[in-house]
Amino acid sequence: MSVERKAPGAQRGAIDARVLRALLFTGLLASSGCEWFTDFKRQPHVVTWESWSPETLSVRGSPQGSVPTDGTAMPAYMVSYAPMPATIDSMAGIANPVPVSEASLAAGRKHYQINCAVCHGDNGDGVSIGSRYGLISFPLTSDVTKARTDGYIFGMIRNGRASMPSYNRIEERDRWDVVNYIRALQGRVTDVPFERGPLAMPGVTGDKVPGPGTLGPTRAIPHRPTSGGAR
Repeated sequence: MSVERKAPGAQRGAIDARVLRALLFTGLLASSGCEWFTDFKRQPHVVTWESWSPETLSVRGSPQGSVPTDGTAMPAYMVSYAPMPATIDSMAGIANPVPVSEASLAAGRKHYQINCAVCHGDNGDGVSIGSRYGLISFPLTSDVTKARTDGYIFGMIRNGRASMPSYNRIEERDRWDVVNYIRALQGRVTDVPFERGPLAMPGVTGDKVPGPGTLGPTRAIPHRPTSGGAR
């Protein structure tokens, strides 16, 4: 029995052809956009508040007047968001569920500096940047505001009134932190230390701004550390 042997050149040609076919196959896989050997760590899925089809142009918000799954102090179907005195007066009896603490005052300070200080001032006395340009700033440290209930201040943040717009963008839980901070500026909090004024220069983020909310996406915003201000 005889065995036919191929010439060395022919063997190298066959090997080169197989290598070429393997490289070509690998290149086709790479160019196809497919990902292999992921151990199911990454697979197609839709996360909370993410568009799931080409027809959805943006996040679909909750229906108007809907109530969060963890409840609300005053649903819209009971008290509207109209910026009217009687509407806000009707929320005066809502009790503040958030006790005064260093954490609450620190969180309230962040929201206050972002949303309130421009009109009411760092100390709540109405001396603010807005007042320098003719904006009528109502002092939060006046006897009139001191006499208001926590629920009334909560309602003002929720609805707004007169020249003050609604700051309903502040989540409900965080609004009570703002109420507590206003009470501290009024001198009604004497047993818990707190700080006044800006936390940092404009544009600084990190732990100088509020952390991820409780009603937003389940994933924190990538450029905002979850350890900074998250509760």
